[in-house]
Amino acid sequence: MFTDPIADMLVRIKNAAVARKDAAVIPYSKFKASLAHLLEREGFVGSVSEVPGKFKSLQVSLKYDKQGQPVISGIKRVSRPGQRIYLPADKLPRTNSGLGLTVISTSKGLLSDKEARKSKVGGEVVCQVW
Repeated sequence: MFTDPIADMLVRIKNAAVARKDAAVIPYSKFKASLAHLLEREGFVGSVSEVPGKFKSLQVSLKYDKQGQPVISGIKRVSRPGQRIYLPADKLPRTNSGLGLTVISTSKGLLSDKEARKSKVGGEVVCQVW
């Protein structure tokens, strides 16, 4: 049993991209679904769909550029179960000088760092994607 399901999700996506898979299948939770939809909205992954069954899961299709390289070149889990990282809106980090994405869990749901700065809300820094 793993203790950090979000880190497990991020590693599954990263490993599937390195292995040039079409999609990654991830056990379902509401938080993981909203994280996957945020990555889809920001253009890091293709479509996200729920797969019904005995245990519901998410299927995240991966995106590749024209040379066949994955769009996601790196994912880093920032806030962990043993060390939570909370930051105000004005101190949110910029990933790769704004070319990447920092995911923030706020009172308004999961937001990208740009959306959180615009809304002037801080929160828990979940992960960084570039």
